[in-house]
Amino acid sequence: MAILQQFAQQLINGLVIGLIYSLIALGYTMVFGILGFINFAHGDVYMIGAFLGLVLLGTGAFNFAAAMLGAMILTAVVGVAIELVCYRPVRRFGKGFEDAMLVSAIGVSIFLETLAQVIWGTETHPMGLVIPKVVYQVGGLYISSLQVLIALVSIGLMIVLHLFVTRTVTGTAMRATAQNTMAARLMGISVNRIVAVTFAIGSFLAAAGGMLVGAYFDAVYPLMGWTAGIKAFTAAVLGGIGSIPGAMLAGVIIGIVETLGAAYISSAFRDGFAFIILILTLLFLPSGLFRVRRGEGKV
Repeated sequence: MAILQQFAQQLINGLVIGLIYSLIALGYTMVFGILGFINFAHGDVYMIGAFLGLVLLGTGAFNFAAAMLGAMILTAVVGVAIELVCYRPVRRFGKGFEDAMLVSAIGVSIFLETLAQVIWGTETHPMGLVIPKVVYQVGGLYISSLQVLIALVSIGLMIVLHLFVTRTVTGTAMRATAQNTMAARLMGISVNRIVAVTFAIGSFLAAAGGMLVGAYFDAVYPLMGWTAGIKAFTAAVLGGIGSIPGAMLAGVIIGIVETLGAAYISSAFRDGFAFIILILTLLFLPSGLFRVRRGEGKV
């Protein structure tokens, strides 16, 4: 019985981390669905969101909820600015410039990491939240109030995203653009506006993930986006890059596998499990769990 309880406890821990990976993975998969390229700077956008939340909390004028919302909005603006300044000029050259956009994304990633180190230094900063650490015991399992908060916020944001994409005019335009960019233009859809909205939403969700991770581990540092970004990218690939439901499910799977692997195999190899999943996915399941047909006329 004790073994089963320990296993169930690790599943809960993995689920919590996996939900955060899902939030970050959504940015990867949404941008790929619209433009057909991997935004490798997305992990660092997640890091910037965490630092912006830390700054807002440091003013003393915001509680955690207000600081998180403020960081999400500010990071959405950062995401749109990155698209306008670094990606849109390259996209104007037309189809075939995905490689140039990839190089631009790597450059943005390096720039954001360096900027964070210049502004906040290279050390790890505690989030310093004063949150009542209530632990609930349910049938021998222990769940903290912070884990409940992370689960509720993550699931709530995913539900809102699903409703936005499926029930709104802008969401319909996003799906149309993802299916066929040229046809979307002919139908009068402003592709540039849809791309900007996509970057804003992806950055908005990434900032939420950054704040939740900062609160969960009480640590924010300039290179935090690299490892989390790779894991979220793995989730996007495993779920079927371009698939929103796939990214949500795969993020949870990776979080659970990582936690179980650290508990039962080696905690020192914790970050390595995501790379193993990425390699196995590319070898045996390159289309992911949810295969998505690439649209035509990308970029």
